[in-house]
Amino acid sequence: MKPILLSSIIFCSVAVSAQETVDTMSAPKAKENRFTVDVNLLTRGELRNGGLSNTENDDQTAAFVIERTLLGMEYERPGLSARVTAQHSGTWGSKETNSFNLYEAWARLQSKKGLFVQIGRQNLNYDDQRIFGADNWAMTAMSHDALKIGYEGHGHKIHIIGSYNQNIGNMNGGHYFAGGLQPYKAMEALWYHYDVPKIPLGASLLFMNVGVQNSEYAADTTTYQEQLVGAYVKYHPRRLTAELAFYYQFGTESNGLPVDAWMASAKASYDINPSLTLYGGYDYLSGDKNFAVPPHGHIGMTQHRKVKGFSSLYGSHHKFYGAMDFFYVTTYVGGFTPGLQNLYVGGRWIPVKRLSTDLSYHYLATAAKLIDYNRSLGHELEIALRYNLMKDVSIGAGYSYMRGTDTMAALKRAVDDDRELHWGWIMLTVSPKIFTTMW
Repeated sequence: MKPILLSSIIFCSVAVSAQETVDTMSAPKAKENRFTVDVNLLTRGELRNGGLSNTENDDQTAAFVIERTLLGMEYERPGLSARVTAQHSGTWGSKETNSFNLYEAWARLQSKKGLFVQIGRQNLNYDDQRIFGADNWAMTAMSHDALKIGYEGHGHKIHIIGSYNQNIGNMNGGHYFAGGLQPYKAMEALWYHYDVPKIPLGASLLFMNVGVQNSEYAADTTTYQEQLVGAYVKYHPRRLTAELAFYYQFGTESNGLPVDAWMASAKASYDINPSLTLYGGYDYLSGDKNFAVPPHGHIGMTQHRKVKGFSSLYGSHHKFYGAMDFFYVTTYVGGFTPGLQNLYVGGRWIPVKRLSTDLSYHYLATAAKLIDYNRSLGHELEIALRYNLMKDVSIGAGYSYMRGTDTMAALKRAVDDDRELHWGWIMLTVSPKIFTTMW
């Protein structure tokens, strides 16, 4: 090779290498750190005529304004994220009912292969939120102090959850627990989800053990173990969405009684067009047998050897069983539950941009046979509207009417002589991200 040609090749190689070095040094470093501050303000006014149990026979009409504020801070970088959220809730003008607490305080370590560990106060939200959910309608959003370990990847998700609660961190007297963030002493859960490739089908399995203690007898430090096992399936081909769920509870509840309870649900919805969706479904939750309704002003003395009433545990209760929240939010007279049947149909319609409406009808009845009363609880008609004022501000309103039966009046002490209940509400939700920075 000629010397001049060889020198040219060497010079070009050195020049290219030097240029690559300069380009590498001058290229800006990728921003991997993100810090965000967000706010969620929820204010709701309600007007009720009939509702929660009323033993004084006075005017059932009530009007009030309630609010909830969440202030969150979140940090993210590859492999690590952490979040802290403060929560305040209360009724306008009330000093006693105001509460301030820490809703979230967790850290999450994430590997590139899909493994993760998340520890601290966190929301547990799974499937349709029937067993684990945020319950955002409530003025105190639901969270758990827990350790969560899992894997997510290739269509598979598996989460292992563990929690152990204590009233105070001390050396003595730590066998009893009551009055905490959640009512259990200990909780363990295993959740597995699989999305079938090339088919719009997802299925989940859930196993949970809950250790509870009897809050009425502090001297009894026995932790009773109650278990739940079940499955949830969702199939969504094009315009159709079908959901099925089944859960079975067994073990022992806090009074030491054996548990044998179950629930099943089915729901289908169909998109007529992008603006109109029709839906319908049926929920069945088992109830305690030999359910005697005590006369007004008396205490029921029915003896139960086994608990047959299903407990919906830590789900988003307002999402199911009627918007008036008579079931699985407040208790029945006598403490036990006759279960519930909920048959419903409805539709969602978007008449104009930003405005959505939802109209539904519910027929409600007990699952268990009652003594001296039939199973029918009544009919409930609901309408809800939501309008997005802007991307992070919305206003909603709703009205519910229930025509209750004698059974409803006896079980819930919630209806007047006309057996009619009315509930209206209007709510403003503001949820902006007020600050974001990256470095």
